[in-house]
Amino acid sequence: MNIVIDGKTCEAQPGEFLWEIARRNGIDIPALCRHDALPGRGCCRLCIVEIETADGSRSVVVSCVYPVAETIVVYTKSEKIIRLRRVLLALLIERAPAAQGALPAYCREYGVTGCGGLFNTDKEEKCILCGQCTRACQELGTSAIQITRRGVDKIVAPPFDEPPQDCIGCAACARVCPTGSIECSNTQNQRTIWGKTFVLEKCAECGKPYATTEELKWLEPKVVDMEANLAYCPRCRGRRVAGSVAL
Repeated sequence: MNIVIDGKTCEAQPGEFLWEIARRNGIDIPALCRHDALPGRGCCRLCIVEIETADGSRSVVVSCVYPVAETIVVYTKSEKIIRLRRVLLALLIERAPAAQGALPAYCREYGVTGCGGLFNTDKEEKCILCGQCTRACQELGTSAIQITRRGVDKIVAPPFDEPPQDCIGCAACARVCPTGSIECSNTQNQRTIWGKTFVLEKCAECGKPYATTEELKWLEPKVVDMEANLAYCPRCRGRRVAGSVAL
């Protein structure tokens, strides 16, 4: 099956998400809450596009969660989409004026500065409440953080706003955060996140600190691949596996 995106004919599989098809064909669609490890969020809505079906009708869809089921024509930068995307960016940057990464870059690209101080927002706020961090923690099985409170007071936090007991210091939440909202600091031997400090274990081969003691203990009973020796960092582990395969 073929679809057309911004005038380019692209091959697609039924049920494949539209955003994935566009990326595979070198067509950039803005997205903040989209992560390869955590697909199917559709929270930030920046990846909206306009589609036209065979009968000529048009509609706006969220491309990262829109499964293609028929031949369509897609417009990622139509006048309507640009207008809606600018509104979304204005609301997001108003919510998180100190956000880092792609959000301020998109705002500069689209000429957006916010909503003129319409909302009473903390000027140091970085979180857009996309839920990537809480989902990463949930998928790992620790659920040490969550979105708590209600309405405009929602925040991401551990239970009772105290250092979370179940946190293993893996920093997966910080890695998937698109706006740099989660503070995580690493020194030579320690990592501090969510008010907790963890000891970092060193790779048995290169000596580089690579994971917390708690993270490795949590992973140990879950590893089924005998080649995945947790005493080594991912880079050295991969090199050792490649070497054993070559032999």
